[in-house]
Amino acid sequence: MMSRSGKDTSGCDGESATHGSSATGGPSKPSNYLDHEIAQLTELSSRPQGLLSQGGPGRLRLPVSTVKMLVGREGNHSGRGRFSSADGCHILSRYLPVNGAVRVDRRKSRAYVSQFSADGSLFVAAFQESHIRIYNVDRGWKVQKDILAKSLRWTITDTSLSPDQRYLVYASMSPIVHVVNVGSAATESIANITEIHDGLDFSVDVYDPEFTIFSVKFSNDGRELVAASSNNSIYVYDLEARKLSLRIPAHMSDVNTVCFADETGHLLYSGSDDNLCKVWDKRCFITKGQAAGVLMGHLEGITFIDSRGDGRYLISNGKDQTIKLWDIRKMSSNAMYPRLRDDEWDYRWMEYPPSARTLKHPHDQSLATYRGHSVLRTLIRCYFSPVYSTGQKYIYTGSSDSSVYIYDLVSGAQVARLDYHEAPVRDCSWHPLYPTIISSSWDGDIAKWEFPGSGRQTRSKHRRCPWRNFY
Repeated sequence: MMSRSGKDTSGCDGESATHGSSATGGPSKPSNYLDHEIAQLTELSSRPQGLLSQGGPGRLRLPVSTVKMLVGREGNHSGRGRFSSADGCHILSRYLPVNGAVRVDRRKSRAYVSQFSADGSLFVAAFQESHIRIYNVDRGWKVQKDILAKSLRWTITDTSLSPDQRYLVYASMSPIVHVVNVGSAATESIANITEIHDGLDFSVDVYDPEFTIFSVKFSNDGRELVAASSNNSIYVYDLEARKLSLRIPAHMSDVNTVCFADETGHLLYSGSDDNLCKVWDKRCFITKGQAAGVLMGHLEGITFIDSRGDGRYLISNGKDQTIKLWDIRKMSSNAMYPRLRDDEWDYRWMEYPPSARTLKHPHDQSLATYRGHSVLRTLIRCYFSPVYSTGQKYIYTGSSDSSVYIYDLVSGAQVARLDYHEAPVRDCSWHPLYPTIISSSWDGDIAKWEFPGSGRQTRSKHRRCPWRNFY
């Protein structure tokens, strides 16, 4: 069966963007085009240099032919004799990794995490059966490290590679985060049998038998970990001192996701089942003890946050079946909790009420809202596309309907839907340099999508399971 990458113009709404046009549209802007600074930044990072694109007579039109740009480069029309980063993004962002899919690996349990390293040389996949596998991408996806996790409770909820790629931390539904030496010679790493998996305890001064770490991330300098927990708090762990340095009582419910806003490590973003995204400045917390600001707009809990990396923009996936784009300059100091529906709803086993899909937060501060995918059963993740190859002009997400969705950030168009899996896709990862996406699913498959790809799909039939009542 060949893969399908369906195109659709539905997807985005918000203050300035509703149902957008295709990402490959012409120079004219649709009436619902996102009219905000991020649209200009995105265009600057992925629009070709004018002289280079004019390989022959005529006015500049977008998208510019790759052949025309190559002619312009060879003729040195830009005066630089080479492509700029925006030129490269303009070309590469047109060749989306939507072909395949080819199975990279299959396990007998659900896949929860799939992430490329920052340079794309390694890939991490974590499964419910206590296994974490690290693949060497440059060596034909050979398994470099096969890790059997320690003290696992239900499943591995998150992993994070250190910036130098020497260590991996993994979390489960317990208060202990474990550290594995990825750079050791042994391929097999069985916790405290073949190798030591150091445990970092995040439950100091807190007794809660249900304590869970949902999200964990290394800081850019590798000196700290930040974690989101089930006791409504964010934790910062000092790895050099080997102790908790900060606990932030952050939300009114489970904190499902947390990340650093930029390379400085001062700003944090968090998302919770209290429907709020919050911004935290560690430099001010000791004196103020409160969030720098609140972002309102989701009507249900937030499953994941990804930062654009500039300390200004972020996206969030919500159980209200939407992705929202935010600018922290629009945040407020106080939160409001409108109650727009009365029925009890549990995303782990119930479908989202059709009547709720038309509801809107009366104080929505988001720049745009993207619809089409589904966020049910598990904490589905979403991301900005890579800087190098796309100029971050797309956002992409897993989905509980077994697909991966790609949206145009500015127009809101659903650019592609990748269909291969037969169970929820909790996580997916776009290679930082090449047109390759890896998707991981509860069907146990790790699948690779590429451009141009082989044009074939390798998969045998799966059993269908009732995906209910699971984290």
